[in-house]
Amino acid sequence: MSQSFHYAIALASVGIAFSQSGKFVDKEVIGHVLRPEKLAADSPHISLLKAPVGFQIQKIAENLGKARILAVGDDGSVYVTRPDAGDCLLLRDTDGDGRLDQQRVVARKPHLHGIAIHGDSVYFATIHEIYRASRKPDGTLGELKQIASNLPDGGQHANRTVAVGPDGMLYASVGSTCNACSDPNPENATILRMNVDGSGREIFAKGLRNTIGFAWSPDSKQLFGMDHGTDWLGDDEQKEELNLIAKDADYGWPYVYAEGKVNPRVDPPAGVDPEQHAKATNKPVLLYTPHAAPMQMAFYTGSQFPAEYRGDAFVAMRGSWNRKPPSGYEIVRIRFRNGQPTAIEPFLTGFLVQEAGKWGYFGRPVGVAIAKDGSLLISDDTNGVIYRVSYTGTETRSRTP
Repeated sequence: MSQSFHYAIALASVGIAFSQSGKFVDKEVIGHVLRPEKLAADSPHISLLKAPVGFQIQKIAENLGKARILAVGDDGSVYVTRPDAGDCLLLRDTDGDGRLDQQRVVARKPHLHGIAIHGDSVYFATIHEIYRASRKPDGTLGELKQIASNLPDGGQHANRTVAVGPDGMLYASVGSTCNACSDPNPENATILRMNVDGSGREIFAKGLRNTIGFAWSPDSKQLFGMDHGTDWLGDDEQKEELNLIAKDADYGWPYVYAEGKVNPRVDPPAGVDPEQHAKATNKPVLLYTPHAAPMQMAFYTGSQFPAEYRGDAFVAMRGSWNRKPPSGYEIVRIRFRNGQPTAIEPFLTGFLVQEAGKWGYFGRPVGVAIAKDGSLLISDDTNGVIYRVSYTGTETRSRTP
């Protein structure tokens, strides 16, 4: 069922907020609440998935609950976090049929979400803490030891992600507590950087509403991240942003978005003209469909896909709840040339369907990771499925066991 609303922002709500700049704002915004119906991840629906010619889609694990962020060990072991259950699963294919038939809980912490493997260490992020554990030869983990604490309260964006960069430092994404507000804690809406033992924590970049997916180009070694756009600026605003994330840079949230547009709903910093503030912030390098909800991001470093994919990135788009028509519910490919992004385009679509005039979905992608064999793994946190996208060179696009 779809619900819509229509509201106007005028003197009472925005003109006062912008009194420091001495400007009157009267802006009309039209938005929608449209929540597609959850459908079964069954064979008829999975057969609707579409990828470029030569790719095959296979369901390799199911009934996993809220399966979120993925990581792959050098032995091919697959790890997936489940914040609702507060644990991390180790998944393995023990009989070589392509399915992850073995499941084992290897870590438990309330609200466990982010995971990163670096050498023999595995890093986890919860709302307020970061942990490190040693990885054993059988893929299981040693004791989780807390290396960082007192991360900001979660609020609207409580799911943290972590990764170790080419510089050997540990990075953590900390989202904002709200849709658009002046967060009192300076560590909200940032990417933090610290030593791998948790010491030396600093704000690496700010003004990032919720950059769950971030990764380094294997070619340029630069850090890129997909930031969630602000809600309730309209069905076609704010677009999702791909940012080149640089140290000490400000990406504008909550005051500035897209190519330097001023958010009419939020008061700019005291004594700062909004247009001048917009000029001082870093602009996105690419934009994508609004409200698509970007999640995990992974650069393709395998050799199974055609050579043109190497160095490109994949991002899971979980899907909208506040846009008409809905957006997201897909995997996108970010094309790179010489380490720099050139375009964002759909790669795997079909999770969102329209049946009998109603919108429905059978998957909301969250995690993406490159498997040891070079295939692409995708997690769905609503039907609890993990999919594998492999390149076969044939026109077969999807199958289910």
